[in-house]
Amino acid sequence: MTSDLARRRTAVFVLFFAPGLTISSWVTRTPDVRDLLGASTAQMGLILFGLSVGSMLGILCSGTVVARWGARLVILAGTSAVAAGAVVVGVGAAAGSGACVALGLGLFGLGMGGGEVALNVEGAEVERLLGRSTLPAMHGFFSLGTVLGAVAGMCLTAVGFPVLVHLLVVAAVVLGALGLVIRRVPAEVGRQTTVGRRATGAPRSTVWKDPALLLIGCVILALAMAEGTANDWLPLVMVDGHGFDAALGSAVYAVFAAAMTLGRFAGGRFVDRFGRAAALCGSALVGAAGLALVIFVDNQVVAAAAAVLWGLGASLGFPVALSAAGDSGADSAARVALAATVGYVAFLVGPPALGYLGEHFGLRHALILVLVLVVAAAFATPAARSPRESKEPKEPGEPGEPGEPGDPREVDEPEPAGT
Repeated sequence: MTSDLARRRTAVFVLFFAPGLTISSWVTRTPDVRDLLGASTAQMGLILFGLSVGSMLGILCSGTVVARWGARLVILAGTSAVAAGAVVVGVGAAAGSGACVALGLGLFGLGMGGGEVALNVEGAEVERLLGRSTLPAMHGFFSLGTVLGAVAGMCLTAVGFPVLVHLLVVAAVVLGALGLVIRRVPAEVGRQTTVGRRATGAPRSTVWKDPALLLIGCVILALAMAEGTANDWLPLVMVDGHGFDAALGSAVYAVFAAAMTLGRFAGGRFVDRFGRAAALCGSALVGAAGLALVIFVDNQVVAAAAAVLWGLGASLGFPVALSAAGDSGADSAARVALAATVGYVAFLVGPPALGYLGEHFGLRHALILVLVLVVAAAFATPAARSPRESKEPKEPGEPGEPGEPGDPREVDEPEPAGT
């Protein structure tokens, strides 16, 4: 690894860390924000809809913007919007204005939606240059940010620290980190010229017709919804569904985030050894087990332990499936953008749908929708298999198939002299 590539990888780690820190700082304060606003569960669902709308606007625009201007500009604008959104959310909470909080979440989502696609385009390029599975570790830094943000949020919730001051400090940290590392991202990454599109042989307008890519997007949708549901609702599920107080509800979210972090940092080796399809299938099944325990077992200890399984199960879905999308054919940036767009539909429909179901059936039972999607995703994971995973690996010395290295019929002929 060259020193420039190492610095570039470190920059991506920091850029993933920043939004993770911000989102967990918001999530751990959702019980306080709800109380400051005096909002019901259904009203909180509508407020969270601002995050969904902003995310989808960012996602839908990001592919075109990255292709036109490059990933670095989109990352810069997106991360700045995340920091600004945190400030607006804090101001809205302090003023008791649900509309202001929804606006802040919309700005936050706009930055997250656009910036995340650009970050994943840059991350996929760094992974390609490194030649090994690296996107899980990059998303691991996002999860590490959520852990540190959740721990801080839990402590600040317990002592009654003002939400506005908390989010102002977080925004300042994010902007400072952005200024330090953004120059390490090459300006041309993700930029697609007309000549470049012709050279790839796969115009951007046709990648959505690839059935395997669409299946990968469906896997992302389900596992991203499992992750996003925890980010939006886990503290409230623990408070309203299992009787935890606000600080302990935030602590369970911190446990979930820690499990996500562990799964992502350890997941790269698992992917390299067993393949993407196996990693995604295992993630889906473990996540489904955690969700089922949270939904159907009325016990606080079991619910807190199940958050570990939930976090481990959701950890590899988004990064591994995005890596598979980028490796599924020509025009990698367009494929990553499309798969992320399909996946982010979860952030559009998730919060209001679960808020509506939670109002009528309780938040725990509303999670059954997520459970069904995650189980279904396990059956779609073979679409993420890379070409080299399509055949079973052979033991050293085992004869190969005709035409493959090791084929007993394949004999090296001496080359004629002078060639």
